[in-house]
Amino acid sequence: MTEDDTSSYHPPPPPTTEDDRFSWLRLLRSRRVGPATFRRLLAEHGNAQSALAALPEVARAAGVEDYQPCPPAVVEAELNAARAANARLLCLGDPDYPRQLIDLADAPPVLWALGDVALLNRPVIALVGARNCSSLGTRMARALAHDLGKQGYVVVSGLARGIDTAAHLATLETGTIAVMAGGVDVIYPAENTHLAGDIAARGLRLSEQPPRMTPQARHFPRRNRIISGLAQAVVVVEAAAKSGSLITARDALDQGREVLAVPGHPFDARAAGCNMLIRDGAHLVRNAADVIAALPPQGEATVQKPPADLLADLPPPPPQRRSLRESAALHQKVLDRLGPSPLAEDQLIRDLAATPGEVGPVLVDLELDGKINRQAGGLLSRAG
Repeated sequence: MTEDDTSSYHPPPPPTTEDDRFSWLRLLRSRRVGPATFRRLLAEHGNAQSALAALPEVARAAGVEDYQPCPPAVVEAELNAARAANARLLCLGDPDYPRQLIDLADAPPVLWALGDVALLNRPVIALVGARNCSSLGTRMARALAHDLGKQGYVVVSGLARGIDTAAHLATLETGTIAVMAGGVDVIYPAENTHLAGDIAARGLRLSEQPPRMTPQARHFPRRNRIISGLAQAVVVVEAAAKSGSLITARDALDQGREVLAVPGHPFDARAAGCNMLIRDGAHLVRNAADVIAALPPQGEATVQKPPADLLADLPPPPPQRRSLRESAALHQKVLDRLGPSPLAEDQLIRDLAATPGEVGPVLVDLELDGKINRQAGGLLSRAG
């Protein structure tokens, strides 16, 4: 039983009773059930209760014996922790669930919210960047966020130190959203505890993880897709050539969002990722006016795309340079060819009518992003 992205993009009907919400959480917290598998199971079995009853047989058909769904006690503990934190559950399809996420193939089925959910109804810009940022980068992030807030935009970021912190601090009065990698009540880094309290009081904190969940490394890339998904555009202020901010930029392009970057000095490693983004087609940003000018006209729908990957040339650039869109297309072709059944790498290359030099870096990127698994004997499969 593995995660796939071939299920329908139409959201399932939201749960209407407390029992339904309980079953949604049990299904989602069950082992090997991610957002796409969750949707597929609901589509196939009609509701979460029926899907839970079918899970052991579904797992057995996939070669997993003695499978047990998430125990009810685990969900009871999650709900108790949420009540203690005063967090609110937003289920996919609920009126207050972020409409920006609904059409994403990997939209989180549930989000825990702490703060003002009305901010989700306003236009949102993501502002992300380096944790170990420069003084100039901090000032730039603060100025951009402040000016965007004055223009009516809510700024979303990840509550990390550095650029994220500067963006949140500058928009506490005008509207800020922090998407958290761990539980909505678990503050990381601890130095942002006071800021997180201010955001809960005047802004909004969101997480797809259960309350009290300590953030783990694998949670941060998943968190990034929510940051980009909420926004009309993602602005990268400072980013090294290999950083979490570039994962957010990849997600943004996958989701049909605009990608923008602030240029930096060629000798400053903290600007290398931004400079590469601009080289490959991202909008160059000098001020908030540049950001607003790059946005689609008001009322124009943002084009949604199935999940993919891109930026195969970051780092290092491949011998034959590709644009961001071309790289995204190649990543998607690889993902389209792979499924839960292992496929030999050389067969994949032949199927794509590509060279090992073209496909190799793409496979590395997808493996690092957790989207594919390598198995013994040169076999590849899509990750669960």
